[in-house]
Amino acid sequence: MSYLNHFKLKEQPFRLTPDPDFVYWSKQHARAKAYMESTIWLADGFVVITGEIGSGKTTLLQSFLTELEDDIVYAVISQTQLTATQFLQAVLTEFGFKPFKKRKVELLDMLNMFLIEQYSNGKKVVLIVDEAQNLSRKVLEEIRLLSGIETHKEKVLRIILAGQPELRDTLESPSLKQLVQRIRLRFHLGPLDKPELKTYIEHRLEVAGSSSKKMFTDDCYEVIYQYAGGVPRLVNTLCDTALLCAFADGKKRVSTADIKSAVKELAWKKHQSQSGVFGPIRNITPTAVNDSHVAEIEVRVNGEPVSIQSFPPGRVIIGRSPDNEIYIKSKFVSRHHAQLVSHQDHCVIEDLNSTNGVFVGDRQIKKYRLKNGDIVSLGVHQLVYKDLRQVNESEEQEDDEASVVGN
Repeated sequence: MSYLNHFKLKEQPFRLTPDPDFVYWSKQHARAKAYMESTIWLADGFVVITGEIGSGKTTLLQSFLTELEDDIVYAVISQTQLTATQFLQAVLTEFGFKPFKKRKVELLDMLNMFLIEQYSNGKKVVLIVDEAQNLSRKVLEEIRLLSGIETHKEKVLRIILAGQPELRDTLESPSLKQLVQRIRLRFHLGPLDKPELKTYIEHRLEVAGSSSKKMFTDDCYEVIYQYAGGVPRLVNTLCDTALLCAFADGKKRVSTADIKSAVKELAWKKHQSQSGVFGPIRNITPTAVNDSHVAEIEVRVNGEPVSIQSFPPGRVIIGRSPDNEIYIKSKFVSRHHAQLVSHQDHCVIEDLNSTNGVFVGDRQIKKYRLKNGDIVSLGVHQLVYKDLRQVNESEEQEDDEASVVGN
């Protein structure tokens, strides 16, 4: 009798192989996926996703791939300890070519012609590189050059790099400054927090066929967190071993004693994020140019204010999906409707191929440089844009005038 029958499960809930059916959408995993999806809407989409070992990057990529439409052509490269020529050969092989015994210039020409042909046929091409932390600087430079291939209208290759934190460190190198400038979005997947860990475990048990959310006693989760630190792969390993321990003792529920037996069997110590030896793993969100906020958005419904948010320089996604920075729950708003890009001296709003469009006044726009006081319409919602730089300058001028009068 297997532990599946003992616990009345249809399949293993904590196996380590990536399976999109078991994906748990924590807030940060949903955000990372939204960023990957942005490569489809944006012609020059280039996204970097980093995360600790076992944080769920590969499973996230698998889930992303299962949802791609028929007009998407993609290549996935996961063997990354390659020379620049070998990398180009690997990419072309994924696209169905036999590129061996070709010189580098021939490989580039083959890939260039392929990308232009796909664009002409209305196809979007996505290159996904997993384990990207192993890429050499020469290969990363090759990727930068590939990201620049374009027609007379737009770029034709979308790119997703996924890797361990070392990739983030590599990208900080001054020699890769030009590559970093091409990257649209960057996100780092940190560990699950304690409430997410509990929900994650219950989610996987439910997908595996469990009819009870109490298969693990409530006091188990604190101990699991101490030893797994919220890292999904470690959580899976510990929970699977604990189920085996409980099964061996004929128990129907997993207790803290079973968790501790599993820890002993695995010869684990407390996770580094819990031991105090290292600091807690930082969750790094997309970086801003500085800490001062430069744009304010007041959301209105039929003219009535419902929320006000301010943002530093950087990118803000607007839509009806909860993972957006500006979340608008409305059937007239697309899941990822538009993006707001704030620079140091101006702000641009861009339609992300939404169903109902983006309007400034009565004019539908694709991309528009906002002016202070502009009102943007998304269905029945209005976004009133305020340039905080102008507001601050005005206040400073008033202070100066007041001080002159006072003197």
